[in-house]
Amino acid sequence: MEIRKLTQSDALEICHWHYDGIYSFYDMEADLEDYEAFIDEKRRSNHYSVFSDNLLIGYFNLEINKDIIEMGLGMKPEMTGKGFGHRFVNLIIEFIISNFSVQKMTLSVACFNHRTIKVYKKCGFIEKETFKQKTNGGIYDFLKMELIIK
Repeated sequence: MEIRKLTQSDALEICHWHYDGIYSFYDMEADLEDYEAFIDEKRRSNHYSVFSDNLLIGYFNLEINKDIIEMGLGMKPEMTGKGFGHRFVNLIIEFIISNFSVQKMTLSVACFNHRTIKVYKKCGFIEKETFKQKTNGGIYDFLKMELIIK
């Protein structure tokens, strides 16, 4: 797998990914504000694409605050639920450790997404707190997780 800076072409492709069932919650088009921010090159910074055999399989973005990085990430719908998550997330963790001086990584995940929470735990993240967040036209429960870098 290879990490590259997210291009406009990558962003437009990602915005048209559609997930099945309850995971459609993660469709970029489900939240107009998120969608508009993602496709606007001027508003987008620290966004990366993940490729495997030259095929776009995922992305992540980083919000850097001193020695803490908050990340958001997504994997191509056809890749989810097939055992690639652990390798995908670990690749991102390794990239962050190699390129940024951080002591902690955080992320937030919808509480219903047990499959992804399990992957994050396997990668060393621990549960910190739950909170409510307005998104996709409603208010949803999210879980904040963190990984301490040694």
